[in-house]
Amino acid sequence: MDEETGAGGVSLSDLQLSLMRALWARGEASTAEVAEALRGERDLAYTTVATLLTRLEKRGLLASRREGRALLYTPRVSEAEVQRSMVGSLLDNLFSGRASALVSHLLESRGVDAKELAELQALLKQRKGETR
Repeated sequence: MDEETGAGGVSLSDLQLSLMRALWARGEASTAEVAEALRGERDLAYTTVATLLTRLEKRGLLASRREGRALLYTPRVSEAEVQRSMVGSLLDNLFSGRASALVSHLLESRGVDAKELAELQALLKQRKGETR
């Protein structure tokens, strides 16, 4: 990856994430299909979508192939890889690498209902069992 993504990590803006989500959902899509998929949340010009897709491809995050006059794009990174990278960067940069500080922040700043709290407790219990 390039210097924008850090040490092999991936960092994406909200707009770039929207494009990637459209591609993750479809597996492969043309510029027009991506633009149409985003129309509900963002009304972007075709040329803007084309430019963004080209930039993501240059960063190695997308691959493209020509079919007739259209370019079809496919993701070269999974959503899980991007999540892992971006959360890792957030953890390192804002919470000094302390997962407990991040979880504490989330619990204090977000409304966490009883069901979600039970899911977190189950995850912690499972993780604790794995580390023994």
